[in-house]
Amino acid sequence: MRNKIVAANWKMNLNLAEGKQLVEGILAGLPALEVHKHVVIASSFVHIAQTAAQLAGKSNIHTGAQNCSTETSGAYTGEVSAAMLKDAGVSYVIIGHSERREYFNETNAMLAKKVNQALANGLHILFCCGEALEVRDAGTQNAHVEQQIKEGIFHLSAEQMKDITIAYEPIWAIGTGRTATSAQAQEIHAHIRSVVAAQYGADVANNVPILYGGSCKPSNAAELFACPDVDGGLIGGASLKADEFLGIIEAMKNI
Repeated sequence: MRNKIVAANWKMNLNLAEGKQLVEGILAGLPALEVHKHVVIASSFVHIAQTAAQLAGKSNIHTGAQNCSTETSGAYTGEVSAAMLKDAGVSYVIIGHSERREYFNETNAMLAKKVNQALANGLHILFCCGEALEVRDAGTQNAHVEQQIKEGIFHLSAEQMKDITIAYEPIWAIGTGRTATSAQAQEIHAHIRSVVAAQYGADVANNVPILYGGSCKPSNAAELFACPDVDGGLIGGASLKADEFLGIIEAMKNI
């Protein structure tokens, strides 16, 4: 049975006191989860030590980061290495988020290097893919996402794929209030799984979690997560409020 995951992406939000309070609220309401169901809190770098301390010893809830460097160490001012993240208590790292691709010009080749750094340091990866509105309107979203996946992670072995979770982001639905319908989400999630199967075989593909990441809320999470190839969500705005995030976790608990 493949893992089910709900991951919070705080982006560049919250001061330390607010972050501490949010995690406290999540922990206070966190339901008991089966062994294959997980929650990830991906805060900004300045929160990581605090969040890791709050989550220490807790079951099925993990500290995450939103990015890591392509490099191991050295004269890279402002960068944070995967080794530093691991040492700070991070278990998961988001790689290839649409905002990193768009605002910081991260290419698939760069992301492949980040994937290698994360895996070399024992981190689980939330690898993001997805299309902008013009790609969706042109009907070429499948080919677009397929290229991102092939160039970003298909250099890995089947064994390494055990540490990969794919997060599909319809960029046109992030922060816009628009959401892909459950049918649209299932269609492209199924395509992503078929692409992984073509490269690695059905056994690997059937064990790779694929998350939905586009304006997922308590009101639509259950419907989205009921899709057979949707294994949870990468949550942005709704992860900044404990009650909303807990509502999404509850939807994941029930799938």
